Parts: sequence; structure tokens; C-alpha cells
Amino acid sequence: MSIPTNDQGGIFASINITPLTDIFLVLLIIFMVATAVTIESAAHVDLPKLEAPSQPTQARGVMVTYTADHLIFVNQKSVTEAQLGPAISAALANTPDKTVVFNGDPRVILGDAVRIVDIAKRSGAEGIALAVAPSSEDAGTAAPSLPSLPSSGLEPAPEPVAPSNP
Repeated sequence: MSIPTNDQGGIFASINITPLTDIFLVLLIIFMVATAVTIESAAHVDLPKLEAPSQPTQARGVMVTYTADHLIFVNQKSVTEAQLGPAISAALANTPDKTVVFNGDPRVILGDAVRIVDIAKRSGAEGIALAVAPSSEDAGTAAPSLPSLPSSGLEPAPEPVAPSNP
């Protein structure tokens, strides 16, 4: 193998980019495979399932319900957001269990739910509980009975909070 020279007899210096290109292609393939594996493993999440107690229990504390229509109920009594804090404080004063049970529609915005829970905490709640609806798999088992909303005929049927695994 001869070293390339120019017309004056000097050495012609050039960079061979073929090995550099090979390295970049190998790195690209490695990153593509690693990304595909990472995305695939993140897609399968085991969500917790609702385990129904042997006997249905009544909800303890104060029930705060937030519907998809942005209506707020404290112990099945409709209140506005401005009245929510005093209504929760008054309801907590009448119950020995200082827990607020938040029953939110699955379609509500998370920021709204956090704001309502924050108002409940500032109103004197010592604990916050989240009410969940039984999944379709658990339809045959006994589920805790939660107070229902006043029916106006416009509310949609309740949906499970988390999707069931196929």
C-alpha cells in the first residue's frame, strides 16, 4: 500500500471517515434498541386492584364529591367552591372522625382535585381518603357502599378509576 502524494512529491493528508461512519451507525443502532426496550418496559404497569372487605362498610368522616360538571357536594349537599372550606369545617365539627373522603369523577382535572383536597386539609381535616369505584371484574364481590349523589337524571354512570388489565 502506497502513501498518496501530490504533484510536488509531498504527502497528501486526508481523513478517512469510513471507520468514523461505522462507529456512528453502530451507536445509532444501540441507542435505537435501548430506547425501544425502555419504552416497551414502561408500557406495562401493574395497577393496584380494589380489594373489597368481607362486609360492606359505611364511609366514615366527611364525603366530598366532585363531579365532571364541576359540581361540589359535601355530605350530599351542594356547595360552591367559596363555601367549601366553611362547609367542610362545619361537617368535621359534627363527626368524631376528622377524615375527608374525596370522591372525584375520573374525568376531572387533577389540578381541581388537588385544590379541593388542599381546601379540605386547610379546613381541619386530619386525614384524606380517596374513594374508588369497583372495577368490572369485582362486580360480583361485595364493595363498600358509598353515599350516592342527589340524582338529577343528568349524571353519567360511574366509571372505574383505573382501567382493568386485559
